[in-house]
Amino acid sequence: MITTIDHDSIRELRLSHPPANALSPELIAALGEAVEKAPAEGARALVLSGAPGMFSAGLDVPQLLHFDRAAIREVWQSLYGMLRGLAASPIPIAAAITGHSPAGGAVIATYCDYRVMAEGKFKIGYNEVRVGIPMPVAILRCVARLIGERQAERLCAGGLLLPVSEALAIGLIDETAPADQVVERALDWCRAITALPPKAMAKTRDASRAGLIRCMDEGLAGELDQLVDNWFDPEAQGALHAMVERLAQKKRRED
Repeated sequence: MITTIDHDSIRELRLSHPPANALSPELIAALGEAVEKAPAEGARALVLSGAPGMFSAGLDVPQLLHFDRAAIREVWQSLYGMLRGLAASPIPIAAAITGHSPAGGAVIATYCDYRVMAEGKFKIGYNEVRVGIPMPVAILRCVARLIGERQAERLCAGGLLLPVSEALAIGLIDETAPADQVVERALDWCRAITALPPKAMAKTRDASRAGLIRCMDEGLAGELDQLVDNWFDPEAQGALHAMVERLAQKKRRED
């Protein structure tokens, strides 16, 4: 589910879970493991990439709707653990956002150090509210760290998906590139930051990202039960089932 490509000392972790790189429990675990082990295997920086036209569509809702409360709790715990791993990684991470990046796709990018997004008619944002899921508090705080509290409220409470140009304007992404150059631009950023004096860069980066780690530690300690309750709330279940049915109807039309 993760394709590993080493570019000298920079490792690219490509999400490889067709058709939409949906975050199944298996993909969440695989990404967390790959991020954790990369520094020990000699990587000095990471690039997270996806498929052309799709970075990640977010949680694999059609699969997760069949899970009971205990299984859903494990999924949220694994997701929070993976996001904490991104936040606490001792090496810099760039997101090469290769296409659409709604919900969990945008969340993963939030925890990276730098974000390059493909130019084109792609959308990125936190649309959890549109499918009946309150934005998790720990993640909301990390979004606010990235783009400010007012923009975080606007995007998350409104469940907005932004075009590339607006995402760039508000700082949700750091730069854009032609679709076939997104990974290379992310690699360029990694090369530039790893060329800096390593101790000075690492200590400053660690201090800068301490808040991200603290948010996820607090979330893991206190939010999991509420996340499960939110998932099984009748409003959320109705919205999630309706979304899955819309996706199924769309697939039937395409077939």
